[in-house]
Amino acid sequence: MASGGRPERQAPPEFFYNEDEAKKYSSNTRMIEIQSHLSERALEILKLPDQPCFVLDIGCGSGLSGESITEQGHYWVGMDISSHMLDVAVDREVEGDLILGDMGYGIPFKPGTFDGVISISALQWLCNADKKYHHPPKRLLKFFTSLYAAVARGGKAVFQFYPENSSQLELITQQAMKAGWTGGLVVDYPNSTKAKKMFLCLFAGGQPQQLPKGLGEEQSSSSHVSFTDKRERMKNMRGKNPKTNKDWILSKKERRRRQGKEVRADSKYTGRKRKDKF
Repeated sequence: MASGGRPERQAPPEFFYNEDEAKKYSSNTRMIEIQSHLSERALEILKLPDQPCFVLDIGCGSGLSGESITEQGHYWVGMDISSHMLDVAVDREVEGDLILGDMGYGIPFKPGTFDGVISISALQWLCNADKKYHHPPKRLLKFFTSLYAAVARGGKAVFQFYPENSSQLELITQQAMKAGWTGGLVVDYPNSTKAKKMFLCLFAGGQPQQLPKGLGEEQSSSSHVSFTDKRERMKNMRGKNPKTNKDWILSKKERRRRQGKEVRADSKYTGRKRKDKF
């Protein structure tokens, strides 16, 4: 991988992973070892049943993560935006089927196609606006919504990714919730700067599932963070209706003003509870 900081800050993925970079990525022994380790860990969190399953590998690249899926006896389809990376995967004669596509445009598969999903080092790319018409929140929502439909009910998706900051992490989890997913963040070795790895573990409906523990969790009491859908959060408001709360109303009006929208002026009646009608 080229030096000079985060790759997603250097160029769009379809240009960053050009022919030279694709070959370099797939021939670097250290990179192969890291990719294999992350893939095996993602599959461990995914926890597929002991029978052949159909898995989607998003951002499959040259098929390094797909090889881990094959080794565990599952079938897979790999999706990637870089044609050069997929060319390397073809040359390597990987077992999975390959598709060229931008995950920000959605996942082009029939409902309930996959038993599980993994993704290694790809999700953070959706937080960038590489083109004028790219809007990260919309692209993330389109991705998570279409992926939710493509996964069988009760299925699971595990994303190993590198959020640039807490705002990116919040944006990603918020859009996943809007799309209907539940789940949370699993963090391996949270107290280590080098070994720390983040996995977003999402559940596609079905029976409630428990988040797995992060490796090295005994060293920290906050190595994974869970979230539920909007309805569950509303139940935890202790009887308060957030949409009639004055602070909520004022903050919403302020957001709309920042967006340049016309908003009615605040007054002493803003957020005031109306008397019951008889």
